[in-house]
Amino acid sequence: MELNQFKEIIQFALDKEKEAVDFYSQCSELTERSGMKKAFLEMADEEKKHIQMLEHFHPDHVEKLKLKKIPNLKISDYLIDSVFSPDMSYQDLLILAMKREEKSVALYTVLAEKGEDPAIQRLFEILAQEELKHKNRLEKEYDDVILMWH
Repeated sequence: MELNQFKEIIQFALDKEKEAVDFYSQCSELTERSGMKKAFLEMADEEKKHIQMLEHFHPDHVEKLKLKKIPNLKISDYLIDSVFSPDMSYQDLLILAMKREEKSVALYTVLAEKGEDPAIQRLFEILAQEELKHKNRLEKEYDDVILMWH
């Protein structure tokens, strides 16, 4: 993989992660519910971890990283997009976050499929895997907290 291509991909992914940090941080500032503030800040922290991973990522790492099978519970596939509201419920927050992660997984998956260079394909697969981990965590929380009580 060419170094310029690698840097462009990493920058693209960094921009997406920074956008997510900004979004979740803004949501935490706009909501007046303390539990929601905390939840939004936790999501921003998760995205910051992705940024740190990407900032220290090197082209040589692509070949060394192993892709893991991350279960996709597909809970978000059956839910309608949620829109941020300062007084949204925890359920709506989880839906909002799951749908954002779902779209990130889909984007990176399509980019991996369209990539012509095997290393670039693998890099996008790794990025999709990272987003799927986050989506999986949110879906488990939704299953445990929301679906369990309905």
